[in-house]
Amino acid sequence: MRIIKEFLKDEIKITLYHWNNRYLIKLEWELFEQTFKIPEWDLTSEADIDEILSADFLNTAANRFREMAGALGQAIQRLP
Repeated sequence: MRIIKEFLKDEIKITLYHWNNRYLIKLEWELFEQTFKIPEWDLTSEADIDEILSADFLNTAANRFREMAGALGQAIQRLP
């Protein structure tokens, strides 16, 4: 697995990988992560990944992270 690049956008750590004929976009926030796998033939170049990581895409991911945190918090509160 090859790391293409790592960077921070707002509070989300973004790591881009190339592995097994796929690009992986890994997003991390606090204790949570989301990974998106894209077949390399769906992209014309690695620059296409920057287009995927639009403000809308990252805002949706940030909302999903908050939902994940809320769901986990509720599940923990139900523990005996």
